[in-house]
Amino acid sequence: MNLPAPPIPAISAPSTVSGAPVPAGPALVLTGGGARAAYQAGVLSTIASMARDCAVPGEARPSPFSVISGTSAGAINAAALACQADDFQAATDRLEAIWSDFHSGQVYRSDSLGIAMTGARWLATFTLGWALPRLRLTRPQSLLDNAPLGDLLAAALPIDRLDALIESGCLSALAVTASSYSSGEHVTFYQSRDPIRPWTRSQRIAVRQSIGIGHGSMRMIAPLAPAIHLGADRVLVIGCGSVASEAERLDGDVDGPPSLARIGGHALSGIFTDALSTDLERLQRINRTLALMDPVTRGRTGLRPVEVLAIEPSRSIGELASQSIGALPVPVRVMLRAVGVGGRAGDARGTALASYLLFESAFTRELIALGRHDALARRDALIDFFGWQPSSPR
Repeated sequence: MNLPAPPIPAISAPSTVSGAPVPAGPALVLTGGGARAAYQAGVLSTIASMARDCAVPGEARPSPFSVISGTSAGAINAAALACQADDFQAATDRLEAIWSDFHSGQVYRSDSLGIAMTGARWLATFTLGWALPRLRLTRPQSLLDNAPLGDLLAAALPIDRLDALIESGCLSALAVTASSYSSGEHVTFYQSRDPIRPWTRSQRIAVRQSIGIGHGSMRMIAPLAPAIHLGADRVLVIGCGSVASEAERLDGDVDGPPSLARIGGHALSGIFTDALSTDLERLQRINRTLALMDPVTRGRTGLRPVEVLAIEPSRSIGELASQSIGALPVPVRVMLRAVGVGGRAGDARGTALASYLLFESAFTRELIALGRHDALARRDALIDFFGWQPSSPR
């Protein structure tokens, strides 16, 4: 896929007709999920269309989000939006175009040689690495060689625009989260216009610094926390799946001991969905508790109510993946079949795992369409959330 350089317009602070700064908008939280994050592009594209429909004719529309936070593939989507915060429609159009024209070779080496080399290194590490120090130094760092992803990010993210966009007021803050394999801590790197003091919580710390390509992780144990620490009182969360989705349950009903694919799919579903569900429940409890307090007592807690709107897939992502498994390159299908992923369309075995690796347009376009559908189904809630005035009766 050829990625033309995005237009780089002059950056200026968004303003109303009177020239006063636009009030800060809500925050956006994008969870991780590998290829499943294409769903977020569909939701965001539909939100941009809603913003255009609700706008005064001729009025420019910067991003409606003052704070953007993401994890894993959601962090990439978050950075893409942040780097074009002065033109929300252009940012979502470009994000959708990238996800619509995806293939696995842009994220990891999917050719026979690349798969074989990675497999050989793993085999050597498992069988001889304990005895040969040299092998331990060259042991594989991941299941697949994701070197191509660096080239994609360099082409897709005009990260050099971020400083000016934050300084101009188009965006208040961007946050991405990384995991430390040595300490086990989750580190949130954030770049903000205001001097927000870094925070420290159990297994979580924050570091204020310029965001660059390379930050990001698989999991965030409190995905809503960065946006709230950065000042948000309204948060839109776009998830990438449900831990109790139908395909994952069906995949777990196969007789016999679990395959590596079933174990891996279950683990990844837990990593990407359990934390969000727990965090949403925690926030709802805090909101209910604060609502019972008088203003003085509430002020002493140091807490504030936060409005949250969550949008997640209405269909099983694993089921969609089972229909597109044949789109993966043959070497990748062979590797996945070896760990228990079904090799034919409609075969649900191991599709929870495959859905995270299915960076193919046949799958990502289905996810984008599902994202559009789910966003349209929540149209009224979204318009109320942003405080927009609909251009037509609901």
